[in-house]
Amino acid sequence: MSSSDYSANDHKYMARALQLAKRGIATTQPNPRVGCVIVKEDQIIAEGWHEKAGLPHAEIMALQQAGGQARGATVFVTLEPCSHYGRTPPCADALIASGISEVVIAMQDPNPLVAGQGMQKLTETGIKVRSGLLQLQAEELNRGFVSRMTRGRPWVTVKLAASLDGRTAMSSGESQWITGSQARSDVQRLRAASSAVMTGSGTVLADDPSLTVRLDSVDWQPLRVVLDSHLSIPDSAKIFKDGQPLLIATVTAEDDDRFQQIKSHGIDIRPFPGKAGRVDSMSLLKCLAEDYSCNEVLVEAGSVVCGSMLADRLVDEIILYLAPVVMGSAAKGLFDIPGLDSMSQKIHLSVKDVRAVGQDWRFTVRPEYCM
Repeated sequence: MSSSDYSANDHKYMARALQLAKRGIATTQPNPRVGCVIVKEDQIIAEGWHEKAGLPHAEIMALQQAGGQARGATVFVTLEPCSHYGRTPPCADALIASGISEVVIAMQDPNPLVAGQGMQKLTETGIKVRSGLLQLQAEELNRGFVSRMTRGRPWVTVKLAASLDGRTAMSSGESQWITGSQARSDVQRLRAASSAVMTGSGTVLADDPSLTVRLDSVDWQPLRVVLDSHLSIPDSAKIFKDGQPLLIATVTAEDDDRFQQIKSHGIDIRPFPGKAGRVDSMSLLKCLAEDYSCNEVLVEAGSVVCGSMLADRLVDEIILYLAPVVMGSAAKGLFDIPGLDSMSQKIHLSVKDVRAVGQDWRFTVRPEYCM
């Protein structure tokens, strides 16, 4: 259905459902973010949102709040109600049992276990179903979940901080800190909304980062993924010592002594196919989707890792924090992409958002091959 088939109130209620869904942006992994509003006689009588995997879905939360008032009401939900048993029973069954008369859905569930079956189950019992209201907004909110279900890999965002002359680190490797405290706090929110944070061994050796989320409002940590092709990171690195989720991706064989040493410490380490002596990024991303249920991956790495992923068309979005400083021509650049020798080979980017973050500027861009 087109947007013209919906009333102003329809838009208002679905917008509220999307607003509720955003509350789970840092907590629902690996599930999608979903909000639900129940309306009767043009009044919202109940609201719900999915808070965390394993807890009731948004529709169940709203139905529990509505109680018997749900009979004859209209439900606005941002994602097609599930029709299968997972950690929780099917939401479609609960909606049918509640006696609601209509369900308005923003987007169809891309999960093959649902994929239209929830809507079909509702329709077969006489419930009116409409879908497609604010669909693009719902898909954007769950772009990682959609990517994992339809492409078999997570949504990949590259985060970079650079000077006004496009430099990310001094020639010595020193990079702390280019941007101000507000930009660094903003990065914490990006990490919290990600299933995994990925970096390369070069960044670990240069900066010894923890790559953890340091927000009081977040009580879990994303998986840290380190590309360490030849296992060069020392045991003294912070990431080995803090006990937080960690995966070491390497091309080194399992029978290697250093591989077995790392594994003996209880650290998750996996060998991957190599590409020019480095971990093949696509193989790693598919593994993160299949074995770790990762929806979104935030890449915080140096120019080699970022450049190779961009060249391989594996980057879906770039978030660049640009600081009003100049670091000079000897400092390191943003992307190391050999072989771009003419203007016709340049990689086109589409600017999605520009805003001030403290003293710095944040640019959100997407490669046009993703558009």
